Order: sequence, then C-alpha cells, then structure tokens
Amino acid sequence: MPTEISVDLISQWIGQHLWPLFRLASFMMVIPFIGTNLVPARIRLGLALLITVLVVPMIPPVPQVDALSADAVVITLQQILIGVGMGFALTALFQLFVIAGQMIAMQMGLGFASMVDPANGVNVPVLAQIYSITITLLYLAMNGHLVAFDVFIESFHTLPIGLEGLGQAGVWSLAHRISWMFAAAMLLALPAVTAVFIVNISFGVMTRAAPQMNIFALGFPIGLIFGLFAIWVLHANFLPHFEQYSRATFEFMRQLQGQP
Repeated sequence: MPTEISVDLISQWIGQHLWPLFRLASFMMVIPFIGTNLVPARIRLGLALLITVLVVPMIPPVPQVDALSADAVVITLQQILIGVGMGFALTALFQLFVIAGQMIAMQMGLGFASMVDPANGVNVPVLAQIYSITITLLYLAMNGHLVAFDVFIESFHTLPIGLEGLGQAGVWSLAHRISWMFAAAMLLALPAVTAVFIVNISFGVMTRAAPQMNIFALGFPIGLIFGLFAIWVLHANFLPHFEQYSRATFEFMRQLQGQP
C-alpha cells in the first residue's frame, strides 16, 4: 500500500535534513580556508547542502518536534552553537600561528611591514601572512580538512540532535580555548623573541660602554638579521609543531563532544 503523507511525516523529513544542515552550515562558515572570504558564501552553502544529503542516512533519527514550537527553536540554536564552537576550535589552530608571527615581527622590527590578508580582509604583518600560508598548505597537504570533517560527523553520534547541545561545560571549554591559543603562540614564538631580546640587551650594554655610538643606525639592521636567522632556524621545525597542535585541536574537538 502507498505510504500516506501526513503533516507529521513532512515535519520529520524536514527536521531530519534541516537540523544537520544548520550544524554543517555554521561549521563551514567558521572553519579556516573554506569559511574565509576566499570561498564565496554560495559555494559554502552548496557544499553544506551536498554533505548534508550524504550524511543524513548515517545519523540517528532526529526528535519529532513541531517545526513552529519553542523546542524546535532551541534545537536549531543548539545546532548552530555546536557548529560554530567546533569551527572556532579549528580556527584557533590557524590563528595560533598568525599570533606567533605577529609576536616575532613586532620584536624584530618588522611590525611596520604589513599587507592585506585576503582571507580575513585585515592588515597583518608579512611574517604572520607567511605563517598563515605555510600552515594552510600543510593543513591541506596532510588531509587535515578530511580529518576535521570526520571528527565533525562523529558529533552527530556523540552529540545527537536534541535539546541538550554543548551545555555549560562545553561553552566554558571554548572560552578557555582562547587562553590556550595565546599560550601556545607564545611558546612557539619564544625562541625567536628571546634571541632578539638578547641582541637588544647586548646593544644596551654597548650603549652604556660607548655612549657616542649611534645605536639606532647599528642596532636595527643587526637585530633584523638575527630575527630572520631565528625564523630560518624555527622554520625547519615547523612541521612537528603543526602536528602537535593539530593533534591537540582534534582531541579538543572530540572532548567537546563528550568523548574521552
């Protein structure tokens, strides 16, 4: 016998596709590379629709809630919060290296050498842009985007669509992730900053020993050379740092879902 199409069945079909779409679309609007100005919003929305169609058969059934009720609004807001929260965790990984590049550039005297970041539309130091390009290439070359989507799709099983969502603990974990981003950026930039700081201390001692020396004409280029040398040395170990921080980011995304 043919299946009777009722209002409840249509509401179930809409909820089965619409709520995963909200979570996926909000995730793709925030994550690096895809969620930046480099990719138009129509393409992001089209990718979200395509992935939603592929993912819906693999996720648990959604709760049967009236589309115009208050519970449906709460569920929709929870899906947006989950998508934005997990996307922010991934964005923090990229901004970590940008902040480290800004710290190093400011200390070595390259803070004035800035350029427009086409992804975000703001002025950043050239060194921060170099770090951003490097980490984007590593992220794509190591299939980090595939791992990110794999971890995200797991959230439909560990955080099923419902009224619960992230909860207060998840929101606080996202807030504390900002401090992790700045602390990790400081640890990444600390060797170069320390090397330039030692050079500045040595020039301070030289100025006290020979006050007639023009320290500004001599100290700036030498400090810049030492800073570039420190960047060259640090760039050789860029891949292990990226692997360590990306592993910590994906583990945090799983912890955000309540996984051990």
